[in-house]
Amino acid sequence: MKAAVSLALAAAAVHAAPAAAFLPPLRNQFLPRLAGIGDPGHVALTFDDGPNPLSTPHFLRLLDAQQTRATFFVLGSQVARAPGLAREIADAGHELGVHGWEHRCLLRYGPRRVHDDLARACEVIEQASGHRPQWIRAPYGVFSTSALMAAHRLQLEPVLWTCWGFDWTAQATGPSVLRTVLKDLRGGGTVLLHDSDHAASVGSWRSTLAALGPLLEVCARRGLRVGPLADHAVRPVSVMVAQARRLDPGVQVGRGFHAGLR
Repeated sequence: MKAAVSLALAAAAVHAAPAAAFLPPLRNQFLPRLAGIGDPGHVALTFDDGPNPLSTPHFLRLLDAQQTRATFFVLGSQVARAPGLAREIADAGHELGVHGWEHRCLLRYGPRRVHDDLARACEVIEQASGHRPQWIRAPYGVFSTSALMAAHRLQLEPVLWTCWGFDWTAQATGPSVLRTVLKDLRGGGTVLLHDSDHAASVGSWRSTLAALGPLLEVCARRGLRVGPLADHAVRPVSVMVAQARRLDPGVQVGRGFHAGLR
């Protein structure tokens, strides 16, 4: 019984270990590539949780007016509902990355379910946009070992962020979103915002939109170029994937991870 409990605890620890990278000080210091730290003269602008026909077009118009491109981490289920909008994002020169099929914590799922969900999201994104996604950001920024293994197999590059706007709450305002981003904004950083209220307070995207123009102005004054992750010179995040593959041989669940992905 004790051996079974120990094995179960060890398996759970292996599964959840990558979730520690959610903590910004940890990933910024030890996993800068996962944090999205790149060219010090560039800021990567990213949006999560779309596409949403009610909100995303407003962001596209503003970005077009500012001649700025970004990376949109989209949900497969949302793309399936609005494939034309996903195509519009791509046609405007923006990147589409994977944010999962639904906005659910990946720790809840085992290897096969995670792989199938991410593969399904990749497929619907490629069908809608004409482009195979390169990047993946886990919902809530929480990766599991299973998710990293699936991402590796699907040739998706994991990336999180260095600063965010805390823009998904009912209390958020344009000024508060801007202040929160600027508190941690540095050259080479990756900004997380949301172009949709799909997993947020209703209408919270309006605060994000109000902050976006002023944010781009601040970056311009600081001499920072703003664009998608493709222009950010982020190198492959091989560290966590390699660690996930080098599981302790004594932890038998390691075989299950590989077997479930075949």
